[in-house]
Amino acid sequence: MQYRRDKYGNDLSVLGYGCMRFTQTAGRIDLEKAEEEIMAAFRGGVNYFDTAYIYGGSEAALGEILERNGIRDRIYIATKLPHYLIRSGDSLDKYFEEQCRRLRTDYIDYYLMHMLTDVQTWERLKGLGILEWIREKRERGAIRQVGFSYHGSADMFCQLVDAFDWDFCQIQYNYMDENSQAGRRGLQYAHGKGLPVIIMEPLRGGKLVNRLPEAARKIFSAHRVADRAEEESEPVEALAERTPAQWALKWLWNQPEVTCVLSGMNSVEMVEENLHTAEHTRAGELTEADQAMLRQVVEAINARMKVGCTGCGYCMPCPKGVDIPGSFAAYNRRYSEGWVAAMKDYFMCTAIRKDSSGASNCVECGKCERHCPQHIPIRRELKAVKKSLENPVYRMARWIIKRMKAY
Repeated sequence: MQYRRDKYGNDLSVLGYGCMRFTQTAGRIDLEKAEEEIMAAFRGGVNYFDTAYIYGGSEAALGEILERNGIRDRIYIATKLPHYLIRSGDSLDKYFEEQCRRLRTDYIDYYLMHMLTDVQTWERLKGLGILEWIREKRERGAIRQVGFSYHGSADMFCQLVDAFDWDFCQIQYNYMDENSQAGRRGLQYAHGKGLPVIIMEPLRGGKLVNRLPEAARKIFSAHRVADRAEEESEPVEALAERTPAQWALKWLWNQPEVTCVLSGMNSVEMVEENLHTAEHTRAGELTEADQAMLRQVVEAINARMKVGCTGCGYCMPCPKGVDIPGSFAAYNRRYSEGWVAAMKDYFMCTAIRKDSSGASNCVECGKCERHCPQHIPIRRELKAVKKSLENPVYRMARWIIKRMKAY
């Protein structure tokens, strides 16, 4: 296992265990199966385990497995405060104490503000006394490090990085999201500020493995790296047969700014493959030929795109707050990965923040189009986004979020 250091010199395994997708049977987590997978990862050197309050049954399952095997003090637990459920300062202790009971521990190593959406949301939490609460928890060792997880544009991510003296952060990042979400710009900005960056959705929930178009699969199959076998510790046959998952993980670990990559492993075989990839990957090892191959894969996946947006951000900021690159990324995803994936992306990028950043905010001022290097008719395309994604499901969800934030 390879390790990269956090802000305080702790060695984190480059492969982390994402505990959101434990196998369920009849609506309950299959604890024996989860234990087998977690312990296989632990024996392989994984020491970072990520869960959250709202991952149904996950915290309790992880806590029981760690206690049963006596390894709590040999690993790091990361879990998340459901700040969107917080209505008063008193609730902070209520949720934290419940999480500690579930996890069967009296301290959390890495504690995140879950899906922190914008600076205004952080200001609301400050108004509820979260700074004093964090200080007290840190002083008595109940929380070791504080961070936030994020879905959204690079601009807002960078503002959030500067809003507090964070210890780490977590972003969605993969070779398809290099120029969307926080993206490479956000990754490098956080790294430049000294923050370890934890990566979620390295495979887009498995879409970069299970839902690749045939053209992308052929590109992977045609690319061979056996001629570099003598330079690497992997056997020739392994080099010649890298899977799409291995390429996606290697693309991430190739970047020294990436600290730890979370994988929602739900089979021992998946654990073993990811352990092997983590062991045999070094920063900077991908060749230009490898990078070119991955760019071809991106082009093949994007062949079904409706809008040729590269996510460069020259159209931003929008005077009315529209997240233009995020809106187009979700809209394109509608045609490459399906309606559910698109709605999830669009909702996270536009609806859950204090001020909506959806396409319906557009007043057709045209400022964005004057700066777009791709010459995209942005105003026209935003209308298509609104028609496609701001459907009754979206509007109802947005209304519920507004009601929740009103209390």
